[in-house]
Amino acid sequence: MTDTAPAYGLWSLVIINSLVFIIFAFSFFKPQTKRDWRSFSAFSAFLVALFTEMYGFPLTIYFLSGWLQSNYPEVNWLSHDAGHLLEMLFGWRANPHWGPFHVASMLFIGGGFWLLASAWKVLYAAQQTRTLATSGPYAKIRHPQYVAFIMIMFGFLLQWPTILTLLMFPVLVYMYVRLGRREEQEVAAEVGEAYARYAMVTPAFFPHMRKLWPNLGSKG
Repeated sequence: MTDTAPAYGLWSLVIINSLVFIIFAFSFFKPQTKRDWRSFSAFSAFLVALFTEMYGFPLTIYFLSGWLQSNYPEVNWLSHDAGHLLEMLFGWRANPHWGPFHVASMLFIGGGFWLLASAWKVLYAAQQTRTLATSGPYAKIRHPQYVAFIMIMFGFLLQWPTILTLLMFPVLVYMYVRLGRREEQEVAAEVGEAYARYAMVTPAFFPHMRKLWPNLGSKG
C-alpha cells in the first residue's frame, strides 16, 4: 500500500477479509452443536474486531497517538504499515510484512488452520462411526480444534495487535478451556472408561514434546 492510498476507511476490505477468514474457518470447523456455534461465534467476533481496526478505523492508534507520537516521532502513525505495532515499536527497519513478528504470525495462523482442518477430518470420521476421536491431532492433544482457534488468534495478535483484541484474547482462551473441560465431562459420562484411558495418556491442550518428536533426545 502506497503513501497516497487511503490507509483506513476501507470498509469493503473489512467485510471481505472478515467473510473470507470466517468462511474458511467454517469450512474446516463445521459447527453442529450449540457449543460449537458459541465457540465459532466468539472466534468470528475476534476476526471482525481485528479487521475493523486493520482496514476500517484504527482505534488503538488513535487511543495511543499521544504516547506513540512522543516516543516515535519519525513514524507516520496514520499509515497502514504503522498498524504493525510490534514491528514499529521494536524498530525493525524493514518492510513490516516481512518482519519477524509478521513471519511468526503467518506460521501461527497457517498452522492453526492446518490443525483445524486435520482435526475436523478425524472428528468427522469418529462421529460417523460413533467412536472416540483418538488419531491424528487427537493422538497428541484432546482439544486440537480449540488449540487451533487460539493459535490463529495469537498469530493475528502478533501481526496486528489492538486494544480490543488484546482484551478479547484471554477471555476467549478461558472460554475455550472451559468448553473443553465441559465437553470432557459429557464424553466421559457417555463412554466412561474408554475416555478415562485416553485422557490419561493424552494431554488436553499442550502436547508432550516426545509425542511430537519421538526421536527427541535419543542417541544417534
